[in-house]
Amino acid sequence: MDRLYLKSVSLNKPLAEKSYLNEIPAIRYLETGDLEFRKPITIFIGENGSGKSTLIEGIAVAMGFNPEGGTKNFSFSTEDSHSELYRYLSAARQSHPKDGFFLRAESFYNVASYIDQKDREPSLGRPIIDSYGGTSLHKQSHGESFLALVKNRFSGNGLYLLDEPEAALSPARMMQLLCLIHDLIEKDSQFIIATHSPILMSYPDADIYELNEEGIRETAYKETDHYRITRDFIDKPEVMYRYLFDEFN
Repeated sequence: MDRLYLKSVSLNKPLAEKSYLNEIPAIRYLETGDLEFRKPITIFIGENGSGKSTLIEGIAVAMGFNPEGGTKNFSFSTEDSHSELYRYLSAARQSHPKDGFFLRAESFYNVASYIDQKDREPSLGRPIIDSYGGTSLHKQSHGESFLALVKNRFSGNGLYLLDEPEAALSPARMMQLLCLIHDLIEKDSQFIIATHSPILMSYPDADIYELNEEGIRETAYKETDHYRITRDFIDKPEVMYRYLFDEFN
């Protein structure tokens, strides 16, 4: 891609003094400067509670997507539980995508339900589910519905934000997702992904940002704890078991 759709995000005003966002170092990091997007794929990693989902949700809502997921045309709200971060974010755009989607694993059920609900309402147009492969996402396994979404709904020339897409996928399916992502990048798409998966974060030449207690730092794939711990465990599980069981006994 010669140009990315989203160039950077930054805070447009100081965080409210009593906001819980002050407790997330990765969010406070944005007070010191912009978070830049330089590659077609940017990956957020970090431990649970590091702010990955908060950050990617804030970016998605600031870009006009529904907080629970879906396209910019999805307007449902199952529970108003999204963070206030989007109110503080400014997004620097380089161009406007023709397509886009915010996929978050924890509320994908709600997205599937919304599609089924809208298709039960009288309409002169084609059923929405036709754009997702023609079969209700509820009538497929969790992993199959994720891949059906990417295969059928993601058309290219788009901005796609994925929050822990590995949640429903086997290792083989994650590799299939990598192939689908690569095809879409070849069609001038940009991805921002929050993940724990060493498979997904291995995408060639991706920018990896680690969110931790110090804020946000760029890191190399083989320097991530995700890669090193997984490698060490697979290479010598018996050694890891001895360490783990001794450590927690």
